[in-house]
Amino acid sequence: MTSDDRRRAIGKVVSVAADRFVVELHGGSSNFTVVGFDDVHYVARLGSFVVMPAQAEYVVAEVVGLREKDAPMSRSERHGQEEIDKASSAKYLDLVPVGMLPQQRDGAFRFGVSTFPSLYADALYVLDEELDRIFEVQCAREIIPAPLGNGTATRYNALTIGTSAIFKDYDIKIRIDEFFGGHAAILGNTGSGKSCTVATVLQSLFEKNDEYFARGATFFLLDVNGEYRSAFGELPKGIKRHYVKLETNPLASAVAPLDEAESTSVFRLPHWFMSVEEWELLLRASEKTQQPVLRTALGLSTLFAGSDGVALDELRNHILASCLLHIMQGDAGTPSKKDRILALLATFNTPELSITTVRAKIDVKYGEMADAKGFSELLTGFIRDEVSLPNYANKQFAFDDMEKALDLALLYEEAHGNRQIRDYCAQMVTRFKWIREREEFAFLRVHPSRLLEHELDRAQFVERCIGLTRHKEGFKRSAQLIILDMNEAPDEVVEVASAVIARLIFDRLRKAEPRNRAPVNLILEEAHRYVAERSSGHAIDASRVFQRIAKEGRKYGLFLMVASQRPSELSKTVLSQCSNYIVHRIQNPDDLQHIRQMTPFVSDSVMKRLPSLPKQHALIFGNSVNLPTTFKVRDVKPKPKSDDAAIRDLWFRPDGGVSELQMPA
Repeated sequence: MTSDDRRRAIGKVVSVAADRFVVELHGGSSNFTVVGFDDVHYVARLGSFVVMPAQAEYVVAEVVGLREKDAPMSRSERHGQEEIDKASSAKYLDLVPVGMLPQQRDGAFRFGVSTFPSLYADALYVLDEELDRIFEVQCAREIIPAPLGNGTATRYNALTIGTSAIFKDYDIKIRIDEFFGGHAAILGNTGSGKSCTVATVLQSLFEKNDEYFARGATFFLLDVNGEYRSAFGELPKGIKRHYVKLETNPLASAVAPLDEAESTSVFRLPHWFMSVEEWELLLRASEKTQQPVLRTALGLSTLFAGSDGVALDELRNHILASCLLHIMQGDAGTPSKKDRILALLATFNTPELSITTVRAKIDVKYGEMADAKGFSELLTGFIRDEVSLPNYANKQFAFDDMEKALDLALLYEEAHGNRQIRDYCAQMVTRFKWIREREEFAFLRVHPSRLLEHELDRAQFVERCIGLTRHKEGFKRSAQLIILDMNEAPDEVVEVASAVIARLIFDRLRKAEPRNRAPVNLILEEAHRYVAERSSGHAIDASRVFQRIAKEGRKYGLFLMVASQRPSELSKTVLSQCSNYIVHRIQNPDDLQHIRQMTPFVSDSVMKRLPSLPKQHALIFGNSVNLPTTFKVRDVKPKPKSDDAAIRDLWFRPDGGVSELQMPA
């Protein structure tokens, strides 16, 4: 043992078992405080570490309990004594072994204990240098060649996110590759500091403004409460931000930028970018009857636009002829039949079947069509026995045309004997009409003629979403931080918009070559609203795409940071795939049990800390920190708009006025 080790000994090992050690502190250790050669150390904090020499290594153990035992006294000494001298009592620490640390300063920490300390071996308090090795953050900054080849520069390997609540003045750091290169969860009760933690982690990452800094990062933040824009107004020069607002009027002008580093736009999502499953989510289509009709309608929505060969011409004629023949064979009177035929041909027509070519046959004279028999024979000639209906191809079409395609799909189903299909699909059609009229869905209904060039092209649309713009030599980064503000959107809009955006980004990154060259971190604020374990009441739910990203996104460079106050309502699949957790105060038993089930590697002693954590404190565990530890989160400056209401200041006032309050119409 070195002389420094002897000077930092706090006691002796008096009990050794495979899963538990007991250390008796040296006499005179009043209140579990030890005066070391470098400082005064309080060694009785639960969660702190003690090291014990064992051959050429240290055994690292965590403090899980503390107790004391009174020193033996004679009867005469006890007689008349009213108070016990606690300084003379024996004090013990209960320890759980966690790993091994080589005594050489370049040795790496490893989990598991292969060599146990002997009885009466010295127990030592840990040094900051040893803590760095235990957490594997001893090289927080890496020295590399300067960008222009002049001297050297630095870049982050580990990121400071706060100060330890256990080890005095010790900075808690996360390893960047392990934290941002995997999925993470930030959990805690409302008001416990989740939003500030998200904001300060990004502020800490971007505050490096010399040499190599995080200009290659991409964070896409789904801000459902509209609170993060103000938190990133003081980032260093060179870090660009793009603020996107989901407005009820998507043709309105974008809000003014806060500064020259910020660009702004209004969120508009072309509806033909949505997949079939997302249309089913939007229209809440039931599985057995409504979904097949919806899929047919989506395929028909662009079938009659343009001409793509003889086969498609025959298919168009077959579909139209089937529907027109069904109208002819219906029970309605002749004038009504004529009106329905003209209305259908006004929207869907071919050179062979159009208002011009059939008008002479369906003109009504004296209550009868001019040539009903000839018209029926004409239509029968276009009918084919075996027809494969077109699939949805994500081609441009006007939102209003979807209603007409739904009606055509229903007519086609009725023509093939499904007489009750219109009744079965009435709820879905009504839902479509409701969406067509609602302001909050206006971002989906913008006509293709009103969109910009980069919004019409799906690839360019997604590239703008992740801060990339095209140039001759490839791509350039136009923003490192993209915030989609959905504060004014109801839950069902948030659910649809978040699912579509996440899926579009995932699909785009899957096609990129080589893989993982443009990693994207999706930050899901209030994730329980749209990444739920239980469906919100319809056949398809938005959490499916996030479950797939959680399972497959790492391969393509797409990572989730899930923030929620109700982990028990979150998708178990998504939460179980997170490799790092920052957990603030959680008191709900269901939420605690859910975290317990999702993180079986965390001990009960760690979980028991969660209900009593003070504000701005959190417990972090996962593969970016090695061992669970409690820390005080860095102060966030500026703060997101998530402060608690100052009740006393707002209540106890000279008058009841709220002149500073603004509520737009």
